[in-house]
Amino acid sequence: MEISINQQRTEIPERSSVEELLSSLFADSSKGIAIAINQAIIPKKEWPLHILNPNDKITLIKATQGG
Repeated sequence: MEISINQQRTEIPERSSVEELLSSLFADSSKGIAIAINQAIIPKKEWPLHILNPNDKITLIKATQGG
């Protein structure tokens, strides 16, 4: 199915959870990540249960260090 991640169209498997999506995108760690789906923030505790739908618009923000 197709979703949008930070305005880029992406294909993912049907019935993927937020946690599964983030695991595929950030294999090392999902620390420092915030996610909103269709402009609603999804708390980290809901990531394993929140199933993505076709055409969801996902905004990912990853904290970075530096100065």
